[in-house]
Amino acid sequence: MQKLLQKYILFIAMTVGILFHQQLSIFASVIPFLLSVMLFITYCRMKWSDVKLTNFHYILLAIQYVGSALVYLAIRPFSEIVAQAAMMCVLISTATAAPVITGILGGNVASVAAYAIVSNLLVAFIAPVFLSIIGNASEDISFLASFWYIFRWVMPILLLPFAAALLLAKFSPKMHEKVKSVQIVSFYLWAIAFTVLIASVTKFVIDYNNDNYTLFVVIAIVSLLICIAQFFFGRKLGARFHEAIAGGQSLGQKNTILAIWLTQTYLNPVASLGPGLYVLWQNLANLYQIWKQKK
Repeated sequence: MQKLLQKYILFIAMTVGILFHQQLSIFASVIPFLLSVMLFITYCRMKWSDVKLTNFHYILLAIQYVGSALVYLAIRPFSEIVAQAAMMCVLISTATAAPVITGILGGNVASVAAYAIVSNLLVAFIAPVFLSIIGNASEDISFLASFWYIFRWVMPILLLPFAAALLLAKFSPKMHEKVKSVQIVSFYLWAIAFTVLIASVTKFVIDYNNDNYTLFVVIAIVSLLICIAQFFFGRKLGARFHEAIAGGQSLGQKNTILAIWLTQTYLNPVASLGPGLYVLWQNLANLYQIWKQKK
């Protein structure tokens, strides 16, 4: 029964999230807390010495920043809004949940954790400057304010669980081993977070008030193709470094909440549909990978 539940729980979560999006979307503020708990359980599998940058990470960073510029320049002649939406799906940093999914899939958690921390720190410096060049940045939002927002939003979720895991290992090894042995809890917590995320995305799409549905469809297709490409090439690149799962998660799973905020702050707000729909595509990709792994 437990194996059957693990195999289909994410399909159930997706269905519940869509059907009850109005009721469940109000719990979106709980997601950061769930992520912190999931990361704490996942980080108990790690050691600080495991977290280090390699050539693999530098190549991923180059793809993230150079790739976003190339995508924008390629699509801009056809549509500025679609170009902005596509660029944000590449530019934005790795999701804080990526180490959790990597752990569930049996990948290198330390590698993804290191990249998640570095990519989120760098995007705090690079994104405001990058987006100010191509967008109409709000005069009310300074570089320092943008940096502080990103740092305040992302870093506690990433770093505090890691510090807690290290302290637990040092002062209570028995408890640390107990937490380390219940990694399945992260999977069930992610299923809950996934349900709320799907509900939020469903509400976001339904509340989209714009008569230009052709633009909506184009952005949806472009964000889907970018999502598939990033997971695919991330895994291909990772395989060269014996990090296929880590590569897919590092490049494919994005911090979409941060992307939506940056897009609405610096670019055309309609372009935020790109990262808004990307969260659906990336979770469907993870849903398939986890279902396949459990099967």
